Amino acid sequence: MNSNYKVIKFNKNKFEKIDDLISIEEPLEISVKYKDQNKWVANSLSITMRTPGHDEDLVRGFLFNEQIIQSISEIDKIESYGDKVGQYNIQNKIQITLNNSKNINISKIKRDFLTNSSCGVCGKSSLDSLEIIKKEKTFKTEPKLAKDIIVRSPSILRQNQTEFSKTGGIHASGLFSSDGKLISLREDVGRHNALDKMIGNALNKNQIDPKTQFVTCSGRLNFELVQKVLMTNIGLMIGVGAPTSLAIDLANRFDMTLIGFVKEDSFNVYTNNQKVIVN
Repeated sequence: MNSNYKVIKFNKNKFEKIDDLISIEEPLEISVKYKDQNKWVANSLSITMRTPGHDEDLVRGFLFNEQIIQSISEIDKIESYGDKVGQYNIQNKIQITLNNSKNINISKIKRDFLTNSSCGVCGKSSLDSLEIIKKEKTFKTEPKLAKDIIVRSPSILRQNQTEFSKTGGIHASGLFSSDGKLISLREDVGRHNALDKMIGNALNKNQIDPKTQFVTCSGRLNFELVQKVLMTNIGLMIGVGAPTSLAIDLANRFDMTLIGFVKEDSFNVYTNNQKVIVN
């Protein structure tokens, strides 16, 4: 979703007024509704800045990646609500009704969310916290990925983005099969939201197969993005930029293959090179 803005552009030693398409960024308040001792309870869970569109995929992926739900089937319904606000006339609230709330602890979830590097959570405790909710490692040697597919995946991602070509200011995440076929793609101004949307869409369509798939993301790879992919059990992740130190530590702990700085003729393998075929 984008909008036209008036911009003053400096070009060829002069200023000119132009119209420019800009990616829209709006807050989304996510709340969950569930039964607590036979009484329906609704709690606000999170507010995220996102590009409006595919909000249902966003909350599906978000709840699954944070392990509030273990399966898409635990979602009864998803509803946007509230007044349409702002200059874009958008509903910025969404509620998910859960049908399996026996293990839900909203206050603990709010306190213990595994979020990005700005959350102030120490790296070691973040890694240890993730191991509490995820015990198994990813497949150590599958899928095998040829070098040609690795270097092509970012350009395939870019070619299939609808918003980036218009605005140049939006991230994307894509789910690929090991033969290089793009299965699912979602875009958002936030890298973590783009990934949540893509995973939510793929889960809803029952498309995820960790033995034969990998994920490619625009930009750099941080702890939060790696942990979201790990929740799907996919063990191969590619980023156009570099990973952070904590992303590498997390990938190593779960045998994930982490690849970054992908260019037309080069890339870096930061962890577990057993899945990369170079011949």
